[in-house]
Amino acid sequence: MARYTGPRTKVSRRARQLLDENKAKYYDRRPYPPGQHGRGRIRESQYQIQLREKQKLKFMYGVLEKQFRKYYKNAARQSGITGTNLLVILESRLDNVVYRAGFASTRPQARQLVNHSHFLVNGRKVNIPSYEVRPGDVITVKERSMEILPILHSIDTMGRVIPEWMNVNNDKRTITIDTLPSREQIDTEIKEQLIVELYSK
Repeated sequence: MARYTGPRTKVSRRARQLLDENKAKYYDRRPYPPGQHGRGRIRESQYQIQLREKQKLKFMYGVLEKQFRKYYKNAARQSGITGTNLLVILESRLDNVVYRAGFASTRPQARQLVNHSHFLVNGRKVNIPSYEVRPGDVITVKERSMEILPILHSIDTMGRVIPEWMNVNNDKRTITIDTLPSREQIDTEIKEQLIVELYSK
């Protein structure tokens, strides 16, 4: 299972935006791009701006280039706005749903919990973080995993607002997908049109 394992704060600095909440204190110390010219003013090309948006989105959801390109092709084939379709596909990933519901503190932690078979989808074990949920799906924590520390800690300390497109029951540890999210319900700070322009070249 491929994933990014490099320095996470450096990615946020390069993107000029905090992408990992756990690294906020490190990002605040040096909120400028890495490298000896990080503090200097550099004229950015349109390609550089577009590429940065794509890299930000890939890092946020923990997706590498090959899989991200596949998501883009699927989004382009669907009806509607390609950029919005891409965000909806990424939001529908099982690890993101677990994170959004507050059962994990970060997306990487949610990915690990899913990969370790702590969740059921419609009563069946699913250990694939990229599994795409659909309206009507019910995600539950396995009975033996109800009281594991990461999930308990995440529920107790969660400061995020649960999205309107899902219904979460913390007592029963269940997530019900009411509908797929609209663009207005996705709070990701991304200019997806720039990504579409990049791949359209």
